[in-house]
Amino acid sequence: MSDSKTEPAFADVAGMSFEDALAELERIVRNLEGGQQKLEDAITCYERGAALRRHCEAKLQEVEGRVAAIVEAGGTLSLRTLD
Repeated sequence: MSDSKTEPAFADVAGMSFEDALAELERIVRNLEGGQQKLEDAITCYERGAALRRHCEAKLQEVEGRVAAIVEAGGTLSLRTLD
């Protein structure tokens, strides 16, 4: 399976915001569900979609870590360092 970090065609994915990557992923899914693409184009879109999905998952994990770092301490919110 291709990795977005090593696949030159998908190198731009790493710099995308979560929202932009998700929007593009949604467009890809709609197009694939439509079934109107040539097989080779559909495969390329699927591979890009997989790279976008991995990117979105990584962004979500990053945010989950940041949210988990917010802890309530003595009635006030504070940040702790991520391990």
